[in-house]
Amino acid sequence: MSETRILVVEDEPTIARAVADRLAAEGFAVDTAADGPSAVERARAFGPHLIVLDVMLPGFDGLEVCRRVQAERATPVLMLTARDDETDLLVGLGVGADDYVTKPFSMRELVARIRAVLRRVERPGVDAAGHGPMRAGPVEVDPRARRVRRDGREVHLTPTEFDLLACLVRNRGAVLTRAVLLEQVWDWADASGTRVVDSHVKALRRKLGQGLIRTVHGVGYSLEAAQ
Repeated sequence: MSETRILVVEDEPTIARAVADRLAAEGFAVDTAADGPSAVERARAFGPHLIVLDVMLPGFDGLEVCRRVQAERATPVLMLTARDDETDLLVGLGVGADDYVTKPFSMRELVARIRAVLRRVERPGVDAAGHGPMRAGPVEVDPRARRVRRDGREVHLTPTEFDLLACLVRNRGAVLTRAVLLEQVWDWADASGTRVVDSHVKALRRKLGQGLIRTVHGVGYSLEAAQ
């Protein structure tokens, strides 16, 4: 893990130092930033494999940092929020965050969430192993290149959005519960993050069109076999 770079963006010096020290002790290379503008600059210069990003920052907030970073390079983002409010989480995940942790959090939980996100990004694929490009109507998913095209035009997805879409396409015709999606895409062993699934499905619909993924109310989601 010594080559895995993590950028910690947090304006509270005590929290920033505690997180940075713990991640360095876990073997990660760590850099820090304390406001929105410097976070975007450090992301360009440092090239992190993952960003731990506080929502509330001086300069401009973490949501804007996420938008600007994701516009330049698909980088996994784990957001820190002091507000466990559904609207805040939906907005945060809608700009490209992969996961979130609500303050106060334990360092063990934070490290576990970071490793789970990195596993999803770094696995070459479970998806790539036995699959060439897969089609779902106008959408083509290439697991080896981790690229998605709709009507021949490339669509920018975050790493987690890609994994969720690939999971649905591989299982098209089947109804996947939120708990199954959390386990297969997020590596979560419990079903406590159902809002995360809903938020990422919402993001996929915004980017790929409303008709691709069907909601099975009270159960989960399905990508129709005929597509």
